[in-house]
Amino acid sequence: MITTKSKSYEEQVRELAEHIKGAGAIVVGAASGMSAAAGYRHYYERDKDFVENLGDFEKKYGYHNSFDGFYYHYRTSEERWAFIARNLCMILDARTGQPYYDLSEILKDKNYYILTTNQDTQFSRIFSEEKISAIQGDWRYFQCSRRCHDELYDSVETLHKLNDAIGPDLRVPTDMIPRCPKCGAEMEPWVRSWVFLEGKKYHEEHNKLNTFLKKNMHKKVLFLELGVGRMTPMFIQEPFWNLTYTWPGAFYITINPRDAIVPDELKNKGMAIREDIAKVLTDTRKILSGEMK
Repeated sequence: MITTKSKSYEEQVRELAEHIKGAGAIVVGAASGMSAAAGYRHYYERDKDFVENLGDFEKKYGYHNSFDGFYYHYRTSEERWAFIARNLCMILDARTGQPYYDLSEILKDKNYYILTTNQDTQFSRIFSEEKISAIQGDWRYFQCSRRCHDELYDSVETLHKLNDAIGPDLRVPTDMIPRCPKCGAEMEPWVRSWVFLEGKKYHEEHNKLNTFLKKNMHKKVLFLELGVGRMTPMFIQEPFWNLTYTWPGAFYITINPRDAIVPDELKNKGMAIREDIAKVLTDTRKILSGEMK
């Protein structure tokens, strides 16, 4: 793997801008590093958002980030749904991060598509749903935990009602726990888990992406990877590598302060920028707009 950079930061960003300008199609792949670049680190860290919103849960249960809180084995459903409601309201009510606005400006006149494993809805606030594939789910939806039928339900209003009903014991009322209208089982957030519903909506997300790829496969395609780590490389990173290697006109650029790597097989068709994603996107936007000479 190629992990070191031989060019200066300025040279790399200007090369990124040139690839964006020259691309006939751009496929963006974004993961948790994009959320971190926007300032949301509570998924894996004890940041300000975690302390302000989930500090009372931390004191009671002992975990120190929202990821551990989501997978904690609560004794009761009332306790678990209290955490889910508080956590998801924090995520869904959060401001939209600046990197998403910068990316929108970078892509505004381009032929592009966005593939993301993030579930926090940051992309869908700025970009059309038709230009996004959220392949690991979306916090805005519930599914039946038994997967007894293939239907998703809006979660936002219910989550806010649950959050408002959390008592001092950090529980929600039993009669407010969301239940499947078909079988009566508890609902579950529609995100990657052991019971994740890979039904109609899931396949629609993949079909949108595949349609774009097939339509543009013979063009000069830029695969732009933002904040993809090594925990789940099979969803974005490895497909991007394979397509870049296979398609003659493709080029791969990864931006990640820690895990920006390019396989040896792509040494002439790829570039790794090991810098802060937020800074890279801001500087690229400025270069493309003429603000930075």
